[in-house]
Amino acid sequence: MRKPGPPVSELWSRIDPLLAGVERPTRYIDSEWGASHADSGYRVALVYPDVYEIGMANQALQILYERFGALEDVLAERVFVPWKDMADAMRTASVTLFTLESCTPVSACDLVGITLPYELTYQNILEVLDLSGIALRASDRLEGDAIVIGGGPCAFNPEPVAPFFDAILIGDGEEAVADIVASHRASKAAGSSRAQTLRALARIPGVYVPSLYEVRLSGGAFAGMAALEGAPDTVRKRVLPDLDAYRSPICPVVPFMDVVHDRVGIEVLRGCARGCRFCQAGMVYRPVRERSADSIVRDATAALTCTGYEEVSLTSLSTADHSQIEEVLRRLARRLEGTGVSVSLPSLRVDAFSVQLARLLGGGKKTGLTFAPEAGTQRLRDVINKNVTEEDLLTTVTQAFSAGWRRVKLYFMIGLPTETDEDVARIGELVARVLEAAREVTPPAERGGMRVAVSVSTFVPKAHTPFQWEAQIPIEEVRRRQRVLRDAMPKKGVDLSYHDAEVSFLEGVLARGGREVADVIEAAWRGGARFDAWTEEFQPARWTLAFEATGVDPVAIANRARRVDEALPWDHISAGVSRAYLRIERSNALAARRTPDCTFDGCTGCGVCGAPVVRNVLAGERRA
Repeated sequence: MRKPGPPVSELWSRIDPLLAGVERPTRYIDSEWGASHADSGYRVALVYPDVYEIGMANQALQILYERFGALEDVLAERVFVPWKDMADAMRTASVTLFTLESCTPVSACDLVGITLPYELTYQNILEVLDLSGIALRASDRLEGDAIVIGGGPCAFNPEPVAPFFDAILIGDGEEAVADIVASHRASKAAGSSRAQTLRALARIPGVYVPSLYEVRLSGGAFAGMAALEGAPDTVRKRVLPDLDAYRSPICPVVPFMDVVHDRVGIEVLRGCARGCRFCQAGMVYRPVRERSADSIVRDATAALTCTGYEEVSLTSLSTADHSQIEEVLRRLARRLEGTGVSVSLPSLRVDAFSVQLARLLGGGKKTGLTFAPEAGTQRLRDVINKNVTEEDLLTTVTQAFSAGWRRVKLYFMIGLPTETDEDVARIGELVARVLEAAREVTPPAERGGMRVAVSVSTFVPKAHTPFQWEAQIPIEEVRRRQRVLRDAMPKKGVDLSYHDAEVSFLEGVLARGGREVADVIEAAWRGGARFDAWTEEFQPARWTLAFEATGVDPVAIANRARRVDEALPWDHISAGVSRAYLRIERSNALAARRTPDCTFDGCTGCGVCGAPVVRNVLAGERRA
């Protein structure tokens, strides 16, 4: 299978024969519509630590691909983790991991940027480094080796993977990538040593250099991270103040094969101030910043024209909260009338969905609606600050099914702080009421097609949230509550699924662990752990052996409550939300007191706002 596009490299001539024996060779062949093949003096390998069809659906990767490509004499090239068959074949044939666009060895790139999307992809980072011939540990890399930098949602507790990275970007990347490239280029031009290069990177706002911090102990217990050599005591996240300063990718790479979200994605706002106390994204991505209606419509129509997709998804943590969402949908409906192109809002809140919104979405295909009540009782929704009621949910479902939808997906959680068996059982009762509300407005002839999908995850305490101090419930207790849930759920019209208890337990360890967890990740990878985010690939025994081999107690990390005055592994990383605010919100949770959304009801004192460029851009105009 000859690689199309640019001239065939020597490396490709060794890769080509491997493709006949692997599943889905289109993962490795490049030259899709929108891929860049320009020559460049500075090359960036953009790595997503999963297979092609997962990584190509990642919106942040597309954004960074365009941002790096917009820099003078810089070329970003994509890299995904080869599936096991390809990785094994590459090792047998002594073939190094390569970039898609030019088949350049990853180790030959100047910068290797690795996304941190989900804790259970951590072992894939080591797979990438090993296949690339790059030392796993930053401390083992040589002067001429590529700089390995991470970033993404999991960067807000970087310690479990910190030893594998030269640097990690905390926060938004659109502006930061230019600073990182400029600093690295200047260091190379000056002939700086690797240590000098890393110290220069540490001076960039938002860049964390793990080698410039060491673990402090007191009486054998963790006592915090100490900054060395002039590094800042606290690394504050990078914030892009104006989303409209950078257009959404309007000619993103269009894959040859189906990917998990095969559509145009336009980010309409960033941040959320709803204040759900379990939600890390809602805390770390503050403040709220909107794209204007003009730029959303412009970029959506341009991207559809360029790519030929038949669906555009307006993405954010809570898209229906956009102050101009109905105007955006009206304008898109007019532009797309008669084209067969549908518009989807994948993230909706039950109290923000209206009849008008349903009608505007109803102009295209009914691609499904997803809502997240999270808990079955109002008491528990008050604890987690999910400011929606049962009436909100039933009203929303009635509106949606009246507008023609026949399927809805509901997300719930078990294991939340203060949860009782009654809270769990009431999830089933609430789902039964949802089914009945939907049935009442659905014509009898169509009721056979009605379905309610119920997905139930296990609560995992995350860094920088009011619940960061809480204990995660043990594996056996998760399974017991799942049985309570299953017994309470309606037997007809419902598709129930829930997360594997052992997966959630491991996620909790990786989410709240410190630097010692890096040894566990490496031991698990050496024991064969790859693609653990894939249900069929996850083998708990590998991780059990890794914990035993390294002497790390996972129960002490996941299932232990922390004191509110205790040093935490991520205290040197600032997401902007103050520790004092998180403590207050924890107290409010335990008292089942709700906190309002500051975009509607005034400042709640989280600490994010204050500087002119770091503020909630909606608060003033909505309260005016």
